[in-house]
Amino acid sequence: MNGRILFKQGESPLGLYVLKSGIASLLIKTENGKEVAHLTVGPGSILGLPALVANERHCLSALAYKSSEVSFIARKDFEELMQSEPCLFPKVLEILAKEVRAARLVLSALLWKLGSRPQLHSAGND
Repeated sequence: MNGRILFKQGESPLGLYVLKSGIASLLIKTENGKEVAHLTVGPGSILGLPALVANERHCLSALAYKSSEVSFIARKDFEELMQSEPCLFPKVLEILAKEVRAARLVLSALLWKLGSRPQLHSAGND
């Protein structure tokens, strides 16, 4: 894969990346050490936000392809921006909620494919 590694799985977040043009891949390292593509994203994508907000290590790697244009926002600058512009909090929450929803859909599809059908519970049937 030709491109620039933005961050690696297991690294502490230094900031976040905004994909202005081109494409990037999110990669997950398997148990045997092989990196596999998890998701491909396009312009407007914000990469590294969950790890930055949670102050946890990246759970995947990000690779921006050669033709991509990426902006970097350092942790300190992001924190200062969030302090000075609290109106941005709902947008950050929206982005994180969409990522959680997408991850749940992928997990659900994978479980379905593996034959482990998620159990649906209706109200009152706990």
